[in-house]
Amino acid sequence: MPIHDMATACGEPGHAATDALDAALIAELGADIVTRSADIEPHYFTAYNEAPGARPRALVRPRSVDDVSRTLALCTKLQQPVVPQGGLTGLARGAVALGGEIVLSMERFAGIESIDAAAGTITVRAGTPLQVVQEAAEAAGFTFGVDLGARGSCQVGGAIATNAGGTRAIRYGVMREQVLGLEAVLADGTVVSSMSRVLKNNTGYDLKQLFIGSEGTLGIITRAVLRLRPKLAPPATAMCRVADYDAVVRLWDRMRAVPEVVSFEAMWPSFYQYVGRHTPDVTAPFAGEDGFAVLIECATSAPGGDAAQTLETCLADCFEAGLVDDAALATSERQARDMWLLREGLAIDALPNLINFDVSLPTGELGEFAQRCEAALRARWPDVVCLFFGHVGDGNIHIGASLAELDEALAEELDRTVYGVVQEMDGSISAEHGIGVLKRPYLGCTRSDAEIGMMRRLKAALDPQQLLNPGKVL
Repeated sequence: MPIHDMATACGEPGHAATDALDAALIAELGADIVTRSADIEPHYFTAYNEAPGARPRALVRPRSVDDVSRTLALCTKLQQPVVPQGGLTGLARGAVALGGEIVLSMERFAGIESIDAAAGTITVRAGTPLQVVQEAAEAAGFTFGVDLGARGSCQVGGAIATNAGGTRAIRYGVMREQVLGLEAVLADGTVVSSMSRVLKNNTGYDLKQLFIGSEGTLGIITRAVLRLRPKLAPPATAMCRVADYDAVVRLWDRMRAVPEVVSFEAMWPSFYQYVGRHTPDVTAPFAGEDGFAVLIECATSAPGGDAAQTLETCLADCFEAGLVDDAALATSERQARDMWLLREGLAIDALPNLINFDVSLPTGELGEFAQRCEAALRARWPDVVCLFFGHVGDGNIHIGASLAELDEALAEELDRTVYGVVQEMDGSISAEHGIGVLKRPYLGCTRSDAEIGMMRRLKAALDPQQLLNPGKVL
């Protein structure tokens, strides 16, 4: 009986099966790469902001592409499921074991391999933290187009596998737009390497797109060639107050025409009030109970350009046009950082039983969506705390929903309520966090039966034994 079958026949792996798996992995890869189940630190089986979950059967931390290839070839032979893992900053439980899998962490396969200044590319290993890529790009005279709050912990491979978005999407696009070349290892150990450094490569199927956003269910990303952008000067940051969401949209219509705009973030009144009261050592620029807060960041790569002057001039025009009621232009890095701390909303993590949502609709419809979503939630739970905020310029809104008492059944009902409104308005249940485990039951709210069927055919073709990240996405 294969090891996987032995493990699942009684629901949990037996000691003999686990010992046999450990022995096979160590014989193939070495004891320095393989950690036995009992010795795995909780970090490797704990989702972000949650209690520890299922302990993996083993932990593999490869140092090379060959290590990844040999791991997957062996796991295919043994019919052993594998969960690929990056920085564990995801919010959909896409990188944690559910029971019976081994974890393949890419943290040791990290580093910048090369920078091609003429082509404007950087070649990196999957385990490289995003911040390392950003700093290497800056040192070489460039800017990398994606920025996330988890930049110090999230890894490039995970960011590609989830097609991460972030705060610069309105300027540079999401992670998909940054990838020129990609290398991935299939379930059977086959290495598919297409490390192109050219912008134009019209040679048949664009195979890298299969792996971008697939959350490790079709192959494990090992290396990537990423686009670099002209280096940005230090940004100018401002916080504005506007009357209502219609004014937010009109302000965005004005600001989107400004080439220097990098970020356009909106905070609904209740969110702004909450984070203003609960973010330590930060004073919110505006008091009062009404109005939306909008954070705008501008930066330029043009020689002699002045993003601060551009932003100030634009805001003055917006005042005259009646789009903005008040504005505060950051005059120091500390003030800009405080504005971003408010927008990042870390203070809401302290709310009891917080559930985070990440959805998208056309920008002009986000105001109506928030009203309908809050009304649906309050009709069922009058005391629910529901806070709305998001990137807005790219159609992405986040929702923090909190109930004093919550069990699994109530959490599922809350999910159905929010995603039901998303489905009614033809939106997406996931703008940038992926599907993972948490959104898997609701994939049909966004994707048709034909689309889901095609995804399953791709999965069956590339991973016929269903060994890569089982229980995720589909």
